[in-house]
Amino acid sequence: MSPNEQSFYGLGIAPGILEVLDRLKFVTPTPIQAQSIPVAIEGKDLMGIAQTGTGKTLAFGIPLIQKLLQQEGNGLIIVPTRELALQVAESLSKIVTPLGVKVATLIGGELIGRQIRSLARQPRIVVGTPGRLIDHLEQKTISFRNVRVLVLDEADRMLDMGFAPQLKRIVSVVPEERQTMFFAATMPEEIVSMAKHYLKLPVRVEIARPGTTAKNVTQEVFFVSQDAKMRLLEKILGEYRGSVIVFAQMKWSVKRMTAHLRSLGQAVAEIHSNRSLAQRREALEGFRTGRYRILMATDVAARGIDVQNIELVVNYDLPKNVEDYVHRIGRTGRAGGSGHAISFARPNERRDVQNIERLIRSTLPVSKLPELPQAPSTPRPAFVEAHSRFERPRRFPSRGRRPFRSGPPNRRERGFPRRRTRDY
Repeated sequence: MSPNEQSFYGLGIAPGILEVLDRLKFVTPTPIQAQSIPVAIEGKDLMGIAQTGTGKTLAFGIPLIQKLLQQEGNGLIIVPTRELALQVAESLSKIVTPLGVKVATLIGGELIGRQIRSLARQPRIVVGTPGRLIDHLEQKTISFRNVRVLVLDEADRMLDMGFAPQLKRIVSVVPEERQTMFFAATMPEEIVSMAKHYLKLPVRVEIARPGTTAKNVTQEVFFVSQDAKMRLLEKILGEYRGSVIVFAQMKWSVKRMTAHLRSLGQAVAEIHSNRSLAQRREALEGFRTGRYRILMATDVAARGIDVQNIELVVNYDLPKNVEDYVHRIGRTGRAGGSGHAISFARPNERRDVQNIERLIRSTLPVSKLPELPQAPSTPRPAFVEAHSRFERPRRFPSRGRRPFRSGPPNRRERGFPRRRTRDY
Protein backbone atom coordinates (compact mmCIF):
# COMPACT_ATOMS: atom_id res chain seq x y z
CA MET A 1 0.00 0.00 0.00
CA SER A 2 1.39 3.40 -0.94
CA PRO A 3 1.81 5.86 1.88
CA ASN A 4 -1.06 8.26 2.27
CA GLU A 5 -2.60 10.33 4.98
CA GLN A 6 -5.59 8.04 5.48
CA SER A 7 -3.74 4.86 6.35
CA PHE A 8 -1.60 3.43 9.12
CA TYR A 9 1.50 4.06 7.00
CA GLY A 10 3.42 7.13 8.06
CA LEU A 11 2.48 6.85 11.76
CA GLY A 12 5.80 5.27 12.72
CA ILE A 13 4.47 1.71 12.98
CA ALA A 14 6.93 -1.13 12.39
CA PRO A 15 6.55 -3.09 9.11
CA GLY A 16 5.75 -6.36 10.88
CA ILE A 17 2.80 -4.81 12.70
CA LEU A 18 1.64 -3.11 9.49
CA GLU A 19 1.53 -6.49 7.78
CA VAL A 20 -0.70 -7.88 10.53
CA LEU A 21 -2.98 -4.82 10.31
CA ASP A 22 -3.28 -5.32 6.54
CA ARG A 23 -4.13 -8.97 7.06
CA LEU A 24 -6.84 -7.99 9.56
CA LYS A 25 -8.27 -5.43 7.10
CA PHE A 26 -7.40 -2.45 9.31
CA VAL A 27 -6.87 0.13 6.59
CA THR A 28 -7.91 3.56 7.81
CA PRO A 29 -7.05 4.75 11.33
CA THR A 30 -9.70 6.54 13.36
CA PRO A 31 -8.94 10.12 14.47
CA ILE A 32 -7.91 9.01 17.99
CA GLN A 33 -5.61 6.38 16.47
CA ALA A 34 -4.06 8.77 13.94
CA GLN A 35 -3.22 11.35 16.61
CA SER A 36 -2.31 9.05 19.53
CA ILE A 37 -0.13 6.41 17.87
CA PRO A 38 2.75 8.70 16.75
CA VAL A 39 2.88 10.37 20.18
CA ALA A 40 2.81 7.07 22.07
CA ILE A 41 5.42 5.47 19.80
CA GLU A 42 7.79 8.28 20.81
CA GLY A 43 7.43 7.04 24.40
CA LYS A 44 5.56 10.07 25.78
CA ASP A 45 2.88 9.83 28.45
CA LEU A 46 -0.55 10.28 26.91
CA MET A 47 -4.06 11.26 27.95
CA GLY A 48 -6.51 10.30 25.19
CA ILE A 49 -10.13 11.43 25.15
CA ALA A 50 -12.51 10.23 22.46
CA GLN A 51 -16.05 9.01 22.03
CA THR A 52 -16.95 5.42 22.83
CA GLY A 53 -16.49 3.10 19.87
CA THR A 54 -13.76 5.10 18.10
CA GLY A 55 -10.95 2.55 18.41
CA LYS A 56 -9.12 3.50 21.59
CA THR A 57 -7.89 -0.09 22.05
CA LEU A 58 -5.64 0.05 18.99
CA ALA A 59 -4.66 3.63 19.84
CA PHE A 60 -2.76 2.36 22.88
CA GLY A 61 -2.36 -1.26 21.79
CA ILE A 62 -0.20 -0.68 18.71
CA PRO A 63 2.41 1.52 20.51
CA LEU A 64 2.42 -0.92 23.44
CA ILE A 65 3.10 -3.91 21.19
CA GLN A 66 5.81 -2.08 19.24
CA LYS A 67 7.65 -1.04 22.40
CA LEU A 68 7.60 -4.61 23.77
CA LEU A 69 9.01 -5.89 20.46
CA GLN A 70 11.82 -3.36 20.62
CA GLN A 71 12.96 -3.90 24.22
CA GLU A 72 12.63 -6.15 27.23
CA GLY A 73 9.78 -5.67 29.67
CA ASN A 74 6.05 -6.13 30.00
CA GLY A 75 2.87 -4.17 29.49
CA LEU A 76 0.06 -3.81 32.03
CA ILE A 77 -3.45 -2.74 31.00
CA ILE A 78 -5.97 -2.04 33.78
CA VAL A 79 -9.69 -1.84 33.00
CA PRO A 80 -12.77 -1.48 35.24
CA THR A 81 -14.91 -4.46 34.13
CA ARG A 82 -14.49 -8.10 33.17
CA GLU A 83 -16.24 -7.61 29.83
CA LEU A 84 -13.90 -4.80 28.83
CA ALA A 85 -10.87 -6.88 29.88
CA LEU A 86 -11.96 -9.77 27.67
CA GLN A 87 -12.65 -7.40 24.79
CA VAL A 88 -9.25 -5.70 25.03
CA ALA A 89 -7.41 -9.01 25.34
CA GLU A 90 -9.24 -10.42 22.33
CA SER A 91 -8.47 -7.36 20.19
CA LEU A 92 -4.77 -7.37 21.09
CA SER A 93 -4.41 -11.15 20.67
CA LYS A 94 -5.37 -10.85 17.01
CA ILE A 95 -2.32 -8.65 16.47
CA VAL A 96 0.28 -10.14 18.82
CA THR A 97 -0.35 -13.85 18.23
CA PRO A 98 1.33 -13.82 14.77
CA LEU A 99 4.21 -11.85 16.37
CA GLY A 100 4.80 -14.44 19.11
CA VAL A 101 3.64 -12.29 22.04
CA LYS A 102 1.36 -13.82 24.69
CA VAL A 103 -1.52 -12.05 26.47
CA ALA A 104 -2.94 -13.01 29.89
CA THR A 105 -6.31 -11.91 31.25
CA LEU A 106 -6.71 -11.58 35.03
CA ILE A 107 -10.33 -10.95 36.04
CA GLY A 108 -12.64 -11.88 38.87
CA GLY A 109 -15.15 -14.69 38.57
CA GLU A 110 -12.57 -17.01 37.00
CA LEU A 111 -10.54 -19.74 38.66
CA ILE A 112 -7.34 -18.18 39.92
CA GLY A 113 -5.48 -21.47 39.35
CA ARG A 114 -6.12 -21.21 35.64
CA GLN A 115 -4.77 -17.67 35.68
CA ILE A 116 -1.66 -18.78 37.55
CA ARG A 117 -0.99 -21.35 34.83
CA SER A 118 -1.45 -18.61 32.25
CA LEU A 119 1.11 -16.44 34.06
CA ALA A 120 3.52 -19.37 34.09
CA ARG A 121 3.70 -19.09 30.29
CA GLN A 122 5.37 -15.67 30.80
CA PRO A 123 2.98 -13.39 28.92
CA ARG A 124 4.35 -10.02 27.84
CA ILE A 125 0.98 -8.27 28.16
CA VAL A 126 -1.38 -8.55 31.14
CA VAL A 127 -4.95 -7.23 31.00
CA GLY A 128 -6.77 -7.20 34.32
CA THR A 129 -9.28 -5.64 36.67
CA PRO A 130 -7.95 -3.93 39.82
CA GLY A 131 -9.37 -6.38 42.36
CA ARG A 132 -7.99 -9.52 40.72
CA LEU A 133 -4.61 -7.89 40.08
CA ILE A 134 -4.33 -7.17 43.81
CA ASP A 135 -5.30 -10.79 44.56
CA HIS A 136 -2.33 -11.97 42.51
CA LEU A 137 -0.05 -9.43 44.17
CA GLU A 138 -1.05 -10.68 47.62
CA GLN A 139 -0.47 -14.30 46.59
CA LYS A 140 2.83 -13.28 44.97
CA THR A 141 1.88 -14.97 41.72
CA ILE A 142 2.73 -11.88 39.68
CA SER A 143 5.34 -9.14 39.75
CA PHE A 144 5.19 -5.72 38.12
CA ARG A 145 8.91 -4.96 38.42
CA ASN A 146 9.39 -5.30 34.66
CA VAL A 147 6.39 -3.21 33.56
CA ARG A 148 7.53 -0.69 30.96
CA VAL A 149 4.12 0.49 29.74
CA LEU A 150 1.09 1.10 31.98
CA VAL A 151 -2.32 1.69 30.38
CA LEU A 152 -5.51 2.69 32.17
CA ASP A 153 -8.50 2.20 29.89
CA GLU A 154 -11.73 3.92 30.94
CA ALA A 155 -9.61 5.85 33.41
CA ASP A 156 -12.46 8.16 34.42
CA ARG A 157 -14.52 5.22 35.64
CA MET A 158 -11.67 3.67 37.59
CA LEU A 159 -10.63 6.89 39.29
CA ASP A 160 -14.13 8.20 39.89
CA MET A 161 -16.01 5.05 40.88
CA GLY A 162 -14.02 3.79 43.83
CA PHE A 163 -10.97 2.18 42.23
CA ALA A 164 -8.56 4.90 43.34
CA PRO A 165 -7.21 2.94 46.39
CA GLN A 166 -6.61 -0.19 44.31
CA LEU A 167 -4.91 1.79 41.56
CA LYS A 168 -2.68 3.55 44.06
CA ARG A 169 -1.55 0.21 45.44
CA ILE A 170 -0.88 -1.27 42.00
CA VAL A 171 1.00 1.77 40.72
CA SER A 172 3.13 1.79 43.88
CA VAL A 173 4.78 -1.49 42.79
CA VAL A 174 5.22 -0.46 39.14
CA PRO A 175 8.59 1.09 38.24
CA GLU A 176 8.63 4.87 38.06
CA GLU A 177 10.56 4.68 34.80
CA ARG A 178 7.66 3.72 32.62
CA GLN A 179 5.33 5.06 29.96
CA THR A 180 1.77 5.71 31.15
CA MET A 181 -1.32 6.16 28.98
CA PHE A 182 -4.82 7.14 30.08
CA PHE A 183 -7.79 6.67 27.76
CA ALA A 184 -11.45 7.51 28.36
CA ALA A 185 -14.57 8.85 26.71
CA THR A 186 -15.17 11.44 29.43
CA MET A 187 -12.51 13.18 31.48
CA PRO A 188 -13.89 15.75 33.97
CA GLU A 189 -11.37 18.25 35.25
CA GLU A 190 -11.33 16.79 38.76
CA ILE A 191 -10.38 13.44 37.26
CA VAL A 192 -7.69 15.11 35.16
CA SER A 193 -6.10 16.54 38.30
CA MET A 194 -5.99 13.04 39.80
CA ALA A 195 -4.59 11.53 36.62
CA LYS A 196 -1.66 13.95 36.58
CA HIS A 197 -0.30 12.21 39.67
CA TYR A 198 0.31 9.14 37.49
CA LEU A 199 1.50 10.94 34.33
CA LYS A 200 4.70 12.87 33.59
CA LEU A 201 4.31 15.83 31.23
CA PRO A 202 1.43 14.09 29.38
CA VAL A 203 0.35 14.96 25.87
CA ARG A 204 -3.42 15.45 25.78
CA VAL A 205 -5.13 14.15 22.66
CA GLU A 206 -8.77 15.19 22.68
CA ILE A 207 -10.77 14.18 19.62
CA ALA A 208 -14.07 15.32 21.11
CA ARG A 209 -14.83 17.33 24.21
CA PRO A 210 -15.96 15.24 27.22
CA GLY A 211 -19.62 14.38 26.91
CA THR A 212 -19.70 14.48 23.11
CA THR A 213 -21.96 11.83 21.62
CA ALA A 214 -21.77 10.31 18.17
CA LYS A 215 -23.42 12.45 15.50
CA ASN A 216 -25.07 9.46 13.87
CA VAL A 217 -26.96 8.43 17.04
CA THR A 218 -30.41 10.01 17.31
CA GLN A 219 -31.89 10.49 20.76
CA GLU A 220 -35.27 11.05 22.38
CA VAL A 221 -36.80 10.95 25.85
CA PHE A 222 -40.22 9.92 27.16
CA PHE A 223 -41.58 11.24 30.45
CA VAL A 224 -43.46 8.27 31.84
CA SER A 225 -44.57 7.05 35.25
CA GLN A 226 -42.73 4.12 36.79
CA ASP A 227 -45.67 1.73 36.56
CA ALA A 228 -46.09 2.44 32.82
CA LYS A 229 -42.44 1.91 31.84
CA MET A 230 -42.77 -1.80 31.11
CA ARG A 231 -45.80 -1.28 28.88
CA LEU A 232 -43.92 1.43 26.98
CA LEU A 233 -40.92 -0.87 26.62
CA GLU A 234 -43.11 -3.65 25.22
CA LYS A 235 -44.55 -1.26 22.65
CA ILE A 236 -41.11 0.01 21.60
CA LEU A 237 -39.70 -3.51 21.29
CA GLY A 238 -42.59 -4.32 18.97
CA GLU A 239 -41.71 -1.39 16.71
CA TYR A 240 -38.03 -2.32 16.27
CA ARG A 241 -36.71 -5.49 14.66
CA GLY A 242 -32.96 -5.25 15.29
CA SER A 243 -30.82 -5.90 18.36
CA VAL A 244 -31.61 -3.88 21.49
CA ILE A 245 -29.78 -3.16 24.76
CA VAL A 246 -31.92 -2.10 27.73
CA PHE A 247 -30.16 -0.47 30.68
CA ALA A 248 -31.58 -0.40 34.20
CA GLN A 249 -30.07 0.73 37.50
CA MET A 250 -30.77 -2.23 39.77
CA LYS A 251 -29.84 -5.89 39.37
CA TRP A 252 -33.20 -7.11 40.65
CA SER A 253 -34.94 -4.89 38.10
CA VAL A 254 -32.91 -6.43 35.25
CA LYS A 255 -33.76 -9.92 36.48
CA ARG A 256 -37.46 -9.15 36.83
CA MET A 257 -37.73 -7.56 33.38
CA THR A 258 -35.82 -10.43 31.78
CA ALA A 259 -38.26 -12.96 33.22
CA HIS A 260 -41.24 -10.87 32.08
CA LEU A 261 -40.01 -10.45 28.50
CA ARG A 262 -39.17 -14.14 28.27
CA SER A 263 -42.74 -14.93 29.28
CA LEU A 264 -43.83 -12.87 26.25
CA GLY A 265 -41.68 -15.00 23.94
CA GLN A 266 -38.77 -12.59 23.55
CA ALA A 267 -35.20 -13.86 23.19
CA VAL A 268 -33.57 -12.08 26.14
CA ALA A 269 -30.27 -12.35 28.00
CA GLU A 270 -29.15 -10.50 31.13
CA ILE A 271 -25.81 -9.14 32.35
CA HIS A 272 -25.17 -7.80 35.84
CA SER A 273 -22.72 -8.32 38.67
CA ASN A 274 -24.68 -11.23 40.19
CA ARG A 275 -24.16 -13.31 37.06
CA SER A 276 -21.12 -15.56 36.92
CA LEU A 277 -18.38 -14.95 34.40
CA ALA A 278 -19.52 -17.94 32.34
CA GLN A 279 -23.11 -16.66 32.31
CA ARG A 280 -21.99 -13.18 31.26
CA ARG A 281 -19.84 -14.60 28.48
CA GLU A 282 -22.71 -16.76 27.25
CA ALA A 283 -25.12 -13.82 27.29
CA LEU A 284 -22.74 -11.54 25.41
CA GLU A 285 -21.78 -14.17 22.85
CA GLY A 286 -25.44 -15.06 22.33
CA PHE A 287 -26.28 -11.41 21.82
CA ARG A 288 -23.41 -11.01 19.34
CA THR A 289 -24.42 -14.06 17.30
CA GLY A 290 -28.15 -13.25 17.31
CA ARG A 291 -29.35 -15.99 19.64
CA TYR A 292 -30.65 -13.20 21.88
CA ARG A 293 -32.20 -10.12 20.33
CA ILE A 294 -32.46 -8.18 23.60
CA LEU A 295 -29.75 -7.71 26.21
CA MET A 296 -30.85 -6.48 29.65
CA ALA A 297 -27.99 -4.93 31.58
CA THR A 298 -26.87 -2.70 34.40
CA ASP A 299 -24.06 -0.20 33.95
CA VAL A 300 -21.58 -3.07 34.20
CA ALA A 301 -22.20 -3.38 30.44
CA ALA A 302 -22.17 0.36 29.68
CA ARG A 303 -18.46 0.01 28.93
CA GLY A 304 -16.93 -3.10 27.46
CA ILE A 305 -19.56 -4.35 25.01
CA ASP A 306 -18.19 -4.09 21.49
CA VAL A 307 -20.99 -5.41 19.31
CA GLN A 308 -21.50 -3.87 15.89
CA ASN A 309 -24.85 -2.85 14.40
CA ILE A 310 -26.89 -2.53 17.60
CA GLU A 311 -30.06 -0.82 16.44
CA LEU A 312 -31.43 0.60 19.68
CA VAL A 313 -30.37 1.48 23.22
CA VAL A 314 -33.11 1.99 25.82
CA ASN A 315 -32.41 3.70 29.12
CA TYR A 316 -35.18 2.10 31.15
CA ASP A 317 -33.77 4.02 34.14
CA LEU A 318 -31.66 7.13 33.83
CA PRO A 319 -28.07 6.48 34.95
CA LYS A 320 -26.98 7.44 38.45
CA ASN A 321 -23.87 9.14 37.03
CA VAL A 322 -24.63 11.52 34.23
CA GLU A 323 -21.38 10.60 32.41
CA ASP A 324 -22.65 7.04 32.01
CA TYR A 325 -25.32 8.32 29.62
CA VAL A 326 -22.64 8.88 26.98
CA HIS A 327 -21.25 5.38 27.47
CA ARG A 328 -24.68 3.76 27.38
CA ILE A 329 -25.80 5.28 24.10
CA GLY A 330 -22.29 4.69 22.74
CA ARG A 331 -23.16 0.99 22.47
CA THR A 332 -25.01 1.90 19.26
CA GLY A 333 -23.64 3.83 16.31
CA ARG A 334 -20.19 2.28 16.72
CA ALA A 335 -17.46 2.53 14.07
CA GLY A 336 -19.42 5.06 12.01
CA GLY A 337 -22.72 3.17 12.05
CA SER A 338 -26.09 4.67 12.86
CA GLY A 339 -28.29 4.04 15.87
CA HIS A 340 -31.01 5.35 18.11
CA ALA A 341 -31.28 5.91 21.87
CA ILE A 342 -34.50 6.20 23.90
CA SER A 343 -34.60 7.25 27.55
CA PHE A 344 -37.43 6.82 30.04
CA ALA A 345 -37.64 9.58 32.64
CA ARG A 346 -40.11 9.87 35.47
CA PRO A 347 -41.93 13.23 35.78
CA ASN A 348 -39.80 14.11 38.83
CA GLU A 349 -36.53 13.51 36.92
CA ARG A 350 -36.59 16.63 34.78
CA ARG A 351 -33.51 17.97 36.53
CA ASP A 352 -31.65 14.74 35.73
CA VAL A 353 -32.55 15.19 32.07
CA GLN A 354 -31.27 18.77 32.23
CA ASN A 355 -27.97 17.52 33.66
CA ILE A 356 -27.62 15.13 30.72
CA GLU A 357 -28.38 17.93 28.29
CA ARG A 358 -25.78 20.12 29.96
CA LEU A 359 -23.18 17.36 29.60
CA ILE A 360 -23.86 16.60 25.94
CA ARG A 361 -24.50 20.29 25.16
CA SER A 362 -27.67 19.42 23.32
CA THR A 363 -31.39 19.27 23.99
CA LEU A 364 -33.02 15.85 24.15
CA PRO A 365 -36.20 15.81 22.06
CA VAL A 366 -39.22 14.99 24.24
CA SER A 367 -41.55 12.56 22.48
CA LYS A 368 -45.26 12.32 23.11
CA LEU A 369 -46.22 9.26 25.10
CA PRO A 370 -48.09 6.85 22.81
CA GLU A 371 -51.31 5.15 23.78
CA LEU A 372 -50.42 2.23 25.98
CA PRO A 373 -52.48 -0.88 26.73
CA GLN A 374 -54.23 -0.96 30.07
CA ALA A 375 -52.30 -2.51 32.90
CA PRO A 376 -53.60 -6.02 33.69
CA SER A 377 -55.75 -6.05 36.78
CA THR A 378 -54.61 -8.24 39.66
CA PRO A 379 -57.73 -9.45 41.51
CA ARG A 380 -57.43 -10.54 45.10
CA PRO A 381 -57.11 -14.32 45.54
CA ALA A 382 -60.35 -16.17 46.21
CA PHE A 383 -59.35 -17.24 49.72
CA VAL A 384 -58.72 -13.59 50.64
CA GLU A 385 -62.15 -12.55 49.35
CA ALA A 386 -63.82 -15.40 51.20
CA HIS A 387 -62.32 -14.36 54.55
CA SER A 388 -62.37 -10.61 54.10
CA ARG A 389 -65.71 -10.27 55.91
CA PHE A 390 -64.17 -11.76 59.03
CA GLU A 391 -61.38 -9.17 59.12
CA ARG A 392 -61.47 -6.87 62.12
CA PRO A 393 -59.49 -3.69 62.65
CA ARG A 394 -56.32 -4.19 64.65
CA ARG A 395 -56.44 -2.62 68.11
CA PHE A 396 -53.33 -1.48 69.87
CA PRO A 397 -53.60 -1.85 73.70
CA SER A 398 -52.52 0.96 75.95
CA ARG A 399 -49.20 0.73 77.75
CA GLY A 400 -49.22 -1.85 80.55
CA ARG A 401 -52.22 -3.80 79.28
CA ARG A 402 -51.87 -7.22 77.77
CA PRO A 403 -52.91 -7.36 74.10
CA PHE A 404 -55.71 -9.66 73.05
CA ARG A 405 -54.39 -12.97 71.75
CA SER A 406 -56.46 -15.87 70.46
CA GLY A 407 -53.65 -18.40 70.02
CA PRO A 408 -52.68 -21.33 72.28
CA PRO A 409 -51.09 -20.62 75.69
CA ASN A 410 -47.36 -19.98 75.67
CA ARG A 411 -44.73 -21.75 77.80
CA ARG A 412 -45.12 -19.38 80.77
CA GLU A 413 -48.89 -19.90 80.83
CA ARG A 414 -48.42 -23.69 80.77
CA GLY A 415 -46.11 -23.60 83.81
CA PHE A 416 -42.76 -24.04 82.06
CA PRO A 417 -39.83 -21.87 83.15
CA ARG A 418 -38.66 -19.05 80.90
CA ARG A 419 -36.26 -20.26 78.22
CA ARG A 420 -32.77 -18.85 78.60
CA THR A 421 -31.42 -17.00 75.59
CA ARG A 422 -27.98 -15.86 74.57
CA ASP A 423 -27.01 -12.94 72.38
CA TYR A 424 -24.73 -13.70 69.45
